[in-house]
Amino acid sequence: MRPEILFPLFAPVTSIRGVGARLAKPLERLAGPRVRDVLFLAPTALVKRRATTVREAHPGEVATLTLTIDHHQRPRRFGQPWRIRASDRSGGVNLIWFKGYGPHLETSNPPGSVRIVSGKIEPDAYGGGLQIIHPDYFLPPERAAEVRELEPVYPLTEGLTFRVLQRLVREALTRAPDLSEWIDPAFIAAQNWPTWKSSVEKLHAPTGEADIAPHAPHRRRLAFDELLAHQLALGGRKRRRRSEGGAAIGPSAVAERVRAALPFSLTGDQTRALAEVRADLGEGARMTRLLQGDVGSGKTVVAMLAMADVAAAGRQSALMAPTEILARQHFDTLAPPLRQAGVETVLLTGRDKGAGRRKKLELLSSGAAAVAVGTHALFQDEVAFANLALTVIDEQHRFGVNERARLQAKGEAAHFLAMSATPIPRTLELTLYGDLDVSRIRQKPPGRTPVDTRAAPMTRLGQVVERLRQAIDAGAQAYWICPLIEGSEDSDLAAAEARAAALKQTLGAERVGLIHGRLPAAEKDQAMADFAEGRTAVLVATTVVEVGMDVPAASIMVIEQAERFGLAQLHQLRGRVGRGAAASSCVLLYDHPLSDIASRRLDILRRTQDGFVIAEKDLELRGGGDPLGLRQSGFPDYRLADPIAHGDLVRAAADHARLILSRFPGLQGEGAAPARVLTGLFDWRPEGGEAG
Repeated sequence: MRPEILFPLFAPVTSIRGVGARLAKPLERLAGPRVRDVLFLAPTALVKRRATTVREAHPGEVATLTLTIDHHQRPRRFGQPWRIRASDRSGGVNLIWFKGYGPHLETSNPPGSVRIVSGKIEPDAYGGGLQIIHPDYFLPPERAAEVRELEPVYPLTEGLTFRVLQRLVREALTRAPDLSEWIDPAFIAAQNWPTWKSSVEKLHAPTGEADIAPHAPHRRRLAFDELLAHQLALGGRKRRRRSEGGAAIGPSAVAERVRAALPFSLTGDQTRALAEVRADLGEGARMTRLLQGDVGSGKTVVAMLAMADVAAAGRQSALMAPTEILARQHFDTLAPPLRQAGVETVLLTGRDKGAGRRKKLELLSSGAAAVAVGTHALFQDEVAFANLALTVIDEQHRFGVNERARLQAKGEAAHFLAMSATPIPRTLELTLYGDLDVSRIRQKPPGRTPVDTRAAPMTRLGQVVERLRQAIDAGAQAYWICPLIEGSEDSDLAAAEARAAALKQTLGAERVGLIHGRLPAAEKDQAMADFAEGRTAVLVATTVVEVGMDVPAASIMVIEQAERFGLAQLHQLRGRVGRGAAASSCVLLYDHPLSDIASRRLDILRRTQDGFVIAEKDLELRGGGDPLGLRQSGFPDYRLADPIAHGDLVRAAADHARLILSRFPGLQGEGAAPARVLTGLFDWRPEGGEAG
């Protein structure tokens, strides 16, 4: 139930004076459907208007002039603008209006009338001298006070003008109530922050460039509020999950048999992570844990041993992967050791049809199969489990909340283990996985060889291909990564199909395979099988191989136009090699000239193979904006907070949330009323994330 004090902010935007059906649509598209959304539309820049004369005005500046209308010049033909010549004692300027303006301009502004004009000064390429196109202000002198020296600039969309949006934001501000404080007073004093309402008012009334910067006190205050609301929701969700009863599952002899049969020993990090997972499983409360590890760190082995424990307890597990390639890879890893220990395992994908599919569904519904590995096919309606007790989601940020929930719903209070091979810095980890307990695996299993990483310009492509020919003649296998499937006029990226054709001419057609996302499933499987079994020596591919391909014999990775990839993605691709005993290498081909950021990115790849270090460096390089390129893949859609610019506030917000929830579990009680208002203000709900 939303607190009553927030009702005015959650009224529809049509309740704002002046917003009818025509303005409602673009306003909702830009900000959102509620008054609160307009209130939270933060300015992105500041317009500085300088009162001056025509002679003193400079092209490029926003000037405010007091002008006398000299004459109007009507359009001579369709498509021409309406022009007004106006002047002061120092000179003249042309005022330009395009479509939508007509004779009423002359009627309302006859020659000889004085007007206050403000807008961007530009050279007039047609009439000579200076011009202002569509002045921001064109007012009689008695309304001069409406022109402010400093004005916030907001993002715009078709159908909304600069001045109209400013007016609507000011109207939304009148709905902002005085709210009781939800932040610890000592913390507010230490930060020297204003109240919530004062912060919102300051957000829309900047007095200088510093006021629109992320570090401005009012911006940090509002960012902290949003982060705190999110952390309260995540903390509440974690508390609620842990309060749910779950099957108590202990370590088993079955898992120990599986472990003993492995051709390697677990690393210290794997042993620690397994102990943490087992502690959760044995508590009798529902586990919600993230297993985060670098590429090749052995997360799947930890999950497999947990699934063996679950099977020994007479219950079932399901592992869901985002792609069929990855699901099949997991199945090939899990099934042999589990079956050897007596644990039946099935693979279920969208490609299963007819009798074969029915057989697998029967094994799951009867409980005869204790482990299911698959894709989205696992949560389809006809899939039923006898007693699902553990769900494992790999690369969980690639699934939507509803998709994960549908698989969870296949079991009653099933334990939840997420796995991610994309290392996340600690700060961002709190924003993305704040409702999960986290285990980190940083060590690589024995036998993983370092990958020698080098960068070379595309001008040395011929030399790289010749070295590749020599390597495959000696028995090596290689990936060759291209960003696009087919060329286009607006891109100079090498097409995967064209590159494959060129390499076939040089290396031999029978030695080069091709795989990309548009291939039919059967052809994709064949290309992978040919490469995995050594029938082809080079696999030309798009980033479809970023996850899921595990060919230990492959020891060479060539990434074409590497400067166009993100740092985390380059690291993921490089992780496809170095999985066997052979010395491995990665060649980053790039085009000149390299930007400073691209050069530093490639240098980082050359200097380190630690995914967590790379993630931190990526964070430093990106500064603000899209954290690690993952915003579209699960990161919260914050309105006022930037987890990078406000990284220090993330931990503080998490600490505050823990303190509030320890004093007021479930945000119940009179003392939690301000916190309930906060979570209602941002729509972060403990029971289901963001409500909208």
